[in-house]
Amino acid sequence: QVQLVESGGGLVQAGGSLRLSCAVSGRTFSSFAMAWFRQAPGKERDFVATISRSGEGTYYADSVKGRFTISRDNAKNTVYLQMTSLKPEDTAVYYCAADLTAYSSNSRSYAHWGQGTQVTVSS
Repeated sequence: QVQLVESGGGLVQAGGSLRLSCAVSGRTFSSFAMAWFRQAPGKERDFVATISRSGEGTYYADSVKGRFTISRDNAKNTVYLQMTSLKPEDTAVYYCAADLTAYSSNSRSYAHWGQGTQVTVSS
């Protein structure tokens, strides 16, 4: 059974930084394309970033481009989301997602999901 566990969320002031981690178990990590999504209260789950199996390909939502960086360490079975220059509108629950075939911004393409980690950015 594939499990994804996010960590690293918290409360930060606007302009600050956080690094989220997502540890994957249950299957060879390098088999998965990975992604981060986020969901603010009362809103739909939105795409944030995705990374290919090798880590050579990345793609970002326009709202985070230049501020967030997705990366992965296949030796540690972990994907990261480095977030800088955080804004109050980045406040959301952040979810990591994995799929054997997807490298996509569409949440319906991902078969496996973590439970989420809360990120709150104060103004």
